[in-house]
Amino acid sequence: MAPMSPRFKRLLVAVVTLLSMFAVYRTLDISTTSRSVGTTDTYIPDVPVGQNVTNSGSNLRAALVALVRNSELSGMRSTVRQLEDRFNNRHGYPYIFLNDEEFTEEFKDGMRSLTKAPVYFGKLPKEHWGLSPYVTEEKVQEALEHNRDRYLYGGSYSYRLMCRYQSGFVYKHALLKDLDYYWRIEPDVHYYCDIPYDPFKYMKDNKLIYGYTISPVEKAETVETLWDTTRKWILENPDYLQDKSFIHWVVNEKSVYTRCHFWSNFEIVDLSFYRSEAYESYFQHLDRAGGFFYERWGDAPVHSMAASILLRKEQIHWFEDIGYHHPGYSHCPNKPEMSARCVCGGGSDYMYRSMCNRRFGEVGNIYKDQVLELAAMPDK
Repeated sequence: MAPMSPRFKRLLVAVVTLLSMFAVYRTLDISTTSRSVGTTDTYIPDVPVGQNVTNSGSNLRAALVALVRNSELSGMRSTVRQLEDRFNNRHGYPYIFLNDEEFTEEFKDGMRSLTKAPVYFGKLPKEHWGLSPYVTEEKVQEALEHNRDRYLYGGSYSYRLMCRYQSGFVYKHALLKDLDYYWRIEPDVHYYCDIPYDPFKYMKDNKLIYGYTISPVEKAETVETLWDTTRKWILENPDYLQDKSFIHWVVNEKSVYTRCHFWSNFEIVDLSFYRSEAYESYFQHLDRAGGFFYERWGDAPVHSMAASILLRKEQIHWFEDIGYHHPGYSHCPNKPEMSARCVCGGGSDYMYRSMCNRRFGEVGNIYKDQVLELAAMPDK
């Protein structure tokens, strides 16, 4: 065989180099690379989340979103593995993970390895995570000590930061700014059922605003003044009310707070609701009252109160067919056409025993003037 000429050798080296560069480029996932944008607190991906919905076939600007710590890697991996198997491996919706600290490389690698969908990591802006400007540190410490043994997380400062953030800030994070819908996910939960359709598309097609799976009763001591604070907002802001409201789910005909709420560790939401002027006004009113810290107002009762007051019943949907467990409560569908897709543990029938679920089926919308009458009723 004749030796290669120097010119042919140079040509062969150039071809090999180009092929190598192309192979490296193919291994890069542009959806997970990021660049700093003037702050160490927030990172914006090179491709906006809303423009990076792959394989969904729906072009919906939606994502699965978690507020999670580095220490919760194992529990978060378990959740994502289930979501991939049950749903997202057929749709490729992005995952967004948020943290008040920088994510470790171990956490990032652990999440990226589970999915072919785009994955984003963001740090919370300092102005979104901290003590409300309307409370004092001294009074907060007094409240934490007073409530320490009264209920779960009674003495937890970080839990209150989380509840305030989920109530009024998560949808303001830069990574969510291009989204129309979000599905909140949590570590250490269980999805019992295959989901053969797209819940985001179902929400859009049916003009739904808020979706949930479990609706328990909130502990009274954690929300002692939430309804009284809310009724003041209603009377001061009647123009924010629709002609009809589903308020009777959370407040009965005698203006007594039922404490029913949508368990917001699972929620699928049209984000235009949280971004609305009405919701922002309501959140600011609650924040000024101080109940996130002086009591333990959770994002679940806050979201539920807002949805029930500002939405109509037909805009709220129970995803009965999505079997779900979060420590504390479990739901598994009992209708044969739904349960055939599920593998559930014992004690998963909570929603069929839930007072709040029964009430959801029994009550309907009431008119705006009736809402104002409820809010104006004297304390019982």
